[in-house]
Formats: sequence, structure tokens, C-alpha cells
Amino acid sequence: MSFEWVVKIISNNGPMFIRGAGVTLLISMIGTIIGSLIGLLIGVIRTMPIPERGAKKAILKVINLFLSIYIEFFRGTPMIVQAMVIYYGSALAFDINMNRLAAAIFIVSINTGAYMSEIVRGGIVSIDKGQFEAAHAIGMNHIQTMVNVVLPQVIRNILPATGNEFVINIKDTSVLNVISVSELYFQTKSIAGNNFRYFESFFVACIIYFIMTFTVTRILRLIETKLDGPDNYIMMANQMQVETPEDMLRRKKNHG
Repeated sequence: MSFEWVVKIISNNGPMFIRGAGVTLLISMIGTIIGSLIGLLIGVIRTMPIPERGAKKAILKVINLFLSIYIEFFRGTPMIVQAMVIYYGSALAFDINMNRLAAAIFIVSINTGAYMSEIVRGGIVSIDKGQFEAAHAIGMNHIQTMVNVVLPQVIRNILPATGNEFVINIKDTSVLNVISVSELYFQTKSIAGNNFRYFESFFVACIIYFIMTFTVTRILRLIETKLDGPDNYIMMANQMQVETPEDMLRRKKNHG
């Protein structure tokens, strides 16, 4: 590898690298947010108690079947194939010419939603059943129980997995070059094709990918720490509960 060529490639093509990195971050961030919302919605629906009989039972079973097919399909097929089928298939079957950036965000969102729905469902199932029973005992329905009791705990518990999905999406946006989305990999391939220095060009892209994923990981780790609160704290209580044995002995001596 020629260090001089690396410097030359960065100086000559810096704006293209920055533009590609910006598109990569935009797609992965919006896709992760929308996918997480899809996952939350599906997780709540799939954990709804199914009645023993009636029309509601049939409706919930049909919805759960549809959601199961969606999850299994998007978890069981590569994103690169999904991108080809959705982008070119929509144009062929429905004569819809999708904007490439919008198509990329849509593809990442529904792919992330399939994975996040199972993560959310696992988070909901892990909550103690006593909390559901207590919420129902005071008159809350399933939705109220989820919003007020369960989901605040689930969101904190699944935050590391959500961050992991964000990092994966940053890297997986590279497959979207098959539909000509000008993300980082696509821009790097164009740069390498212009100067015929493939190793140096993709080495620069590798460093940029690492900087993005490392920064996102550290920011999410900081958010987790903030949500956890301080390691050392004193619970609010009366004096008898928080004073040490030495303080208690001293207080008794002072009062004779």
C-alpha cells in the first residue's frame, strides 16, 4: 500500500467520501428508527392475549399469521435480494419508479422491523407476569399496560440490541449499491474505478466505516450509562433507615 496514494485519494475525493458517509448514516439512522417503531408495534400485537372464542380471536390469528410470514421472510432472505426484488419488482409489476434513496430507507426499515419485532417480543416476554396481573387488577387493558408499565422497561432492556442493529445497518447499507444508491460503498467503487487504486480507496472506506460504527457504539454506550443512573446513590428514607451503626450509637449517647 502506498501512503502517498492514500493521502492523494483523500485530498482529491474527500467530498465524495463525505457525501457517501452522509447518505450511509442517513439511511441507517432513519431505517433503524422506523424499523424499531415497526418492531415495537408488532411486538405489542404479537403478545396480545388471544380470546378463547369469537371474531376477535379469528382476527388476531390472521394478523399473527401475516406478521409471522413477514418476519420469517425478511429474516430468512438477504437484504441485497430484498433490495433487488422490491426496487426492480415494483417497477416491473406495478410500474412504480421509486426514488432510490426512499427505496433504500424503505428496505432497511422493513428489514430492521422484522428483526426488532422478535427482540421486542423477547423483551416483553421477559417482564415478570406479576406486573401484567397487577396492571390488569387495577383496570388497565393490554395497550395501557404496555404503554405505562411494560414498554418503558422493555425499551431500556433492548437498547443494546437496538444499537447493535444500528451498527449492522451502517455496514449493510453497502449492499444497496445494487440499486445505485450513492452510499459510501458506491462512492468508493466509483473513486477506485477512476484511479485504479482499489486497495487504497477501499482502505479509506474501511477507516470511515470504522469511525462511524465506533462513534455510534460509544454514543449508545453513553446513553445506556445515563439511563442506568449513578452507581452510588442513597435511597430516600427516614433517618433511622440511612444512618450507620456508629451514627446510631452516637445519637443514643447524646440523648442520655
